[in-house]
Amino acid sequence: MRLQSQSSNAPISLKLPPSTWRRRALGFAGAAALGLSSVAAQAGTLSIGHTTWVGYGTLYLAQAKGFFKENGLTVELPTFEDSSSYMAAQAAGHLDGSAGTIAELLKYRSPDFCFKTVVVLDGSNGGDGVLTDDAVTSVEQLKGQTVAMNEGSASQFWLSYLLKQHGLSLSDVTVQNMSADAAAAAFIAGRVPVAVTWEPNLSFVRSHDVGHVLVDSSATPGVIIDVVALSCDVIDNQPDDVKALVAGLYKAVDYLKSHPEASYRLMAEGVGGYLKDPADLAEATKGVEFYGEPGNRRILGTQDEPGSISALIDVARDTWNQLEDRNISATYADIVDPTYVEQP
Repeated sequence: MRLQSQSSNAPISLKLPPSTWRRRALGFAGAAALGLSSVAAQAGTLSIGHTTWVGYGTLYLAQAKGFFKENGLTVELPTFEDSSSYMAAQAAGHLDGSAGTIAELLKYRSPDFCFKTVVVLDGSNGGDGVLTDDAVTSVEQLKGQTVAMNEGSASQFWLSYLLKQHGLSLSDVTVQNMSADAAAAAFIAGRVPVAVTWEPNLSFVRSHDVGHVLVDSSATPGVIIDVVALSCDVIDNQPDDVKALVAGLYKAVDYLKSHPEASYRLMAEGVGGYLKDPADLAEATKGVEFYGEPGNRRILGTQDEPGSISALIDVARDTWNQLEDRNISATYADIVDPTYVEQP
């Protein structure tokens, strides 16, 4: 789920919860060590790059419970530092696909790099938020403030969306570029008045006398959505594997609902990093919604009747074109293949 740009600010020496660069673990330089030095495509196997994020837990749950294997599929889940790293690996043919937010992934789509979303994993439902001091009680009061956040990431996209809903734009604030963790640390240290970050930083602020969470992503359902996007040649050449991937994820979501404690243990073991403790992972799941078959059908829809993700793609495309002076043209038809969420 999130692109992490390099911060121009010096690191802040402040004790925070375990590393919260959600969706991170090691950089692209480690690709060879993960066996990614050759083209990934191989029938019966799908390699999906991602960073460390609770929303990807159902991939590990399906893997651990054998839900992929029972349909003849092996899923490899190498972890990267950021979305630019795993997208570079996928573009080079070292990965079959990637897991990330649709708002970020569409930035990489081009005539030379074809990939499409085949399944939706999760949506942020409180896992992202804006930190301010207690005197700020409305989004409108952010006007004129300095906001620490990661430019080019889902945080920037989400804040832009949020501000627009309240009659503002990013031009109404002064952006100080830094990672989500650094933004939270800077806020807690009193070096910035506003920060855009995510869990567990939000919970840390809520449990300490250091300002408050002005608003979180539960106020904008359906705006931050994680998907699995596979390269087009993989989709064309390995349709049975794609079916097995989707079926396994559906089964994992159902298992999570009926066996939460057992699921948290398996997901924590797989996701690892700052979520290696099942209790921490269980807490983090409160800020996301995992999507099974009903949610996927609603969000992806069909080619004839696109789901809610179509409007999100349009908003994300237009937002990035404006913010970064780009000419992204990707549409629903370009980056979504809803065929596989319709399988029996």
